[in-house]
Amino acid sequence: MSTNTLSIGSKAPEFNLKGVDGKHYSLDSFAGKEALIIIFSCNHCPYVQAYEDRIIKIQEDYAGKGVAVIAINPNDDKDYPEDSFENMKRRAEEKGFNFPYLRDEDQSVAKAFDATHTPEIFLFDKERKLVFHGKIDDNWQEPDKVVNHYLRNALDELLAGKEISVPETFTIGCTIKWR
Repeated sequence: MSTNTLSIGSKAPEFNLKGVDGKHYSLDSFAGKEALIIIFSCNHCPYVQAYEDRIIKIQEDYAGKGVAVIAINPNDDKDYPEDSFENMKRRAEEKGFNFPYLRDEDQSVAKAFDATHTPEIFLFDKERKLVFHGKIDDNWQEPDKVVNHYLRNALDELLAGKEISVPETFTIGCTIKWR
């Protein structure tokens, strides 16, 4: 594990990235939100694909509580053409993403976060301080057999003003495809 990893309590790194909807997004785009979930994601990773419906459901369930989800794809699209911006647009359309899906073309945002995997979750509070980092839950293959809903539990605790009981888990998934 890198020594640069954002630690719990760290401020969210700034970014300004283009989404598949043609708009640009930054931290300021979510200024009014109680919580911001940043997920490093992509199109081709089977772990990401297994979690897409759960991510959509989390946004659906928590949007009314002031929570925003964004997904950022930093993968090299030369060696992994499935992760190109055009294919990101197609994937978002096919799956009906209800959250911004952003392209980190130069990989600078993934590096600022010291992200290593897809999907990798960073949950920030209203002040954009990191309160949870890791994985969504404990069973990527069988959603109906999940025992620990790490991200949902962290969200519930954050929104209730409680301390996050499990602020960090190891990440699972595909490694980010660096240039």
